[in-house]
Amino acid sequence: MSEPVFREMRESDLPVLFEIQCDAEGQQMAAFTSTANDREAYLAKHRRLLADDRIVRVVVELDGEVVGSAASFPLGEEIDVTYWIRREFWGRGLAGAALAAVLEQLAVRPVFASAAYDNAASMRVLEKNGFKRVGEERAFAEARGEEIEEVMFRLD
Repeated sequence: MSEPVFREMRESDLPVLFEIQCDAEGQQMAAFTSTANDREAYLAKHRRLLADDRIVRVVVELDGEVVGSAASFPLGEEIDVTYWIRREFWGRGLAGAALAAVLEQLAVRPVFASAAYDNAASMRVLEKNGFKRVGEERAFAEARGEEIEEVMFRLD
């Protein structure tokens, strides 16, 4: 496996990113994500997001293949981050490296994130990038169809 490439997201990346995010096991793990798997709605939403200058978007490529992404985005008054890697590539440090690539481009602090209480891998990604746990709350996890504990993180 060659070294990963982290680059700005393009509209041509959206179809493969949609397919990556349709993975049922990934959706269960992420918990707080849509399971609608509606390609046209996804493409329309993300085309709009690509036009938003407030959002930092990074795509992860391995050997020329898109295998994931990371981004920062406004959520109310806060800036939050997200990341998603194709399941076959989990455990290789790609999510953490992609998040670091986003954070390098993001001048604002604090930055916020959250993870399902049982998503230890995602919490490690955040902690390795300097995020600190700042609390927990119960929230509805669409991918699981129930309310679960969500661990909240902050990077100053």
